[in-house]
Amino acid sequence: MTNAEAPVAEPQPFRVYGYRWVVLLSFMFIAGMTQLLWITFAPITGAAAQFYHTSDLVIGLLSMSFMAIYVVLVIPSAWMIDTLGFRTAVGIGAVLTAFFALTRGLFAASFPLMFASQMGIALGQPLVVGAVTKLAAAWFPTKERATAVGLGTLAIYLGILVAMLITPAFLVKYDMPTMLLIYGIVAVAAALGFIVFARAKPPTPPCPAGQDERVLMFDGLKQMLRQRDFLLLLAVFFIGLGMFNGVSTWIENIVRPRGFSISQAGLLGGLMLIGGIIGAVIMPILSDKARRRKPYIILSLCGLIPGLAGMAFATSYWLLLVSGFVFGFFLLSSGPIGFQFGAELTHPAPEGTSNSLLIVMGQISGIVFIFGMDALKSPATGAMTGSLLALLVLTVLSIILSALIRERPISC
Repeated sequence: MTNAEAPVAEPQPFRVYGYRWVVLLSFMFIAGMTQLLWITFAPITGAAAQFYHTSDLVIGLLSMSFMAIYVVLVIPSAWMIDTLGFRTAVGIGAVLTAFFALTRGLFAASFPLMFASQMGIALGQPLVVGAVTKLAAAWFPTKERATAVGLGTLAIYLGILVAMLITPAFLVKYDMPTMLLIYGIVAVAAALGFIVFARAKPPTPPCPAGQDERVLMFDGLKQMLRQRDFLLLLAVFFIGLGMFNGVSTWIENIVRPRGFSISQAGLLGGLMLIGGIIGAVIMPILSDKARRRKPYIILSLCGLIPGLAGMAFATSYWLLLVSGFVFGFFLLSSGPIGFQFGAELTHPAPEGTSNSLLIVMGQISGIVFIFGMDALKSPATGAMTGSLLALLVLTVLSIILSALIRERPISC
């Protein structure tokens, strides 16, 4: 047989399966629960401090400890996601989340045991929220991946929003131990749902051969940290996620000096999240249709500026609410696009590694921005106008950094 007659290897078939949406929904349920469990005490800080006979700061540590634990576990969790696959890694995270959420409810009367359970929940969080781009790469074609990551991120925002809205109502209707036990039971249901319905990968890949190839996690990590465009994206995430964590934490302090009440501050925070949820659905879809990432990140960062300015200076309540919605819509919509952009910039490095590094930047900056905004507030009035002006300057810096990132072609 001559070379001309030699058989040509058939390319591996690829196909997109409808079951990808079932896998994504099962992930969204447990991802949302991890965030609900994280932020449980934020809207009831005073009541929780009174119940446990401690200070507001100690109750605040229940939430802030998640950031610290994420920073410590980011590399091990990214390794597990990329080595074991998203189903196994998320399954382990889901079991940890469910088990400790249940013990948090069963032993809620004891602050030390409840605090220990909260730390256990924090152990599972990186394995869950760090896997969304890995799931998208396993089940979705490239042209749908920002949408898939957007919906996964949407679940994270929904978990925070639900916690903000229903936790105070639950505490009024039930007592603290009963409320926490209800959350634990729902977490068990979410974990079981993921274990039963999630699959590691479809029978055939969702993209042509070669586009799903990945290098080893530590090789990919070294490659990422030498890549100029990804380092710029890390800096943008440091500013953006730090801004979200800082503003969310100090939302009541931001508006109180202008005469707004706690309930009005709560509604502002809720509208900010609702805007983010809507933006996290719309903007990634537009990004997928255009097959572009960079312009939509820049658009989101530019769009949040009027909202942030309104939150800094608005004295009428309706303008404050509109500003909060606009701020949330544009800031939070940039997240899922950025996660997918990071996976594309660093290909063939593992998606779980890029995703986890971007998230950990937000955990580190969250701590920095929370303390930084507190340090910049007016000592006389407590006003945070100076802090918000500093955030506006940082937003402009993040736009400049985003403009320096080079776009990558999206092929399928």
